[in-house]
Amino acid sequence: MRLLVVAATKLEVPMLHGGVRGSHQVDLIVTGVGMVATAARVAQALARTSYDAAFNFGVCGSFNRTFVLGQVVHVTSDALSELGVEDGDRFLTMQDLGLAPEASIDNVAPAFGDVLRDLPEVRGITVNTVHGSEASIAAVAQRLSPDVESMEGAAFAYACTLFAVPYAQVRAVSNLVERRNRDAWRMDLAVRNLNAAAVHILERACA
Repeated sequence: MRLLVVAATKLEVPMLHGGVRGSHQVDLIVTGVGMVATAARVAQALARTSYDAAFNFGVCGSFNRTFVLGQVVHVTSDALSELGVEDGDRFLTMQDLGLAPEASIDNVAPAFGDVLRDLPEVRGITVNTVHGSEASIAAVAQRLSPDVESMEGAAFAYACTLFAVPYAQVRAVSNLVERRNRDAWRMDLAVRNLNAAAVHILERACA
């Protein structure tokens, strides 16, 4: 079995590395931040090599106040929340314009779902600009009701779906989605919990 592990930055996955685990090959790619870099690098990897499954590990911001900082979650639905047009004060999606059939990418058969069953399943959005104003946060919350946001998740999911590779997106909450307040972030805790979960997931996947 050959697995692909994807992260935006090495800072998010300091404990992870590629190599042989038992009889399985695990490849790690660091894409760089953002959906364009992620889509390009993941598609490039999947076009070059046949993978049995792919994992995206990273951090996220949380709209859902029931999650504590450091909480690890499994993103099973993701959407490109900014893809659309403005019509005055209205935001029209590609679905509203009849240019796309689905508003979100739903992972109905996640890779190693049995390994992930203890993680809360959440709805994510993927953004180019992290939300940091009360008005934009309220607007996207009303429109899509997301639990978390990242800058890479939907791009990773789209590439895996395109190549028919089973995948899973696992993230740890580093901050609440609010007006930017780095003093309130717990990136250290999120990275520590994310890596512990990632190591556990890969060990079970490769057992």
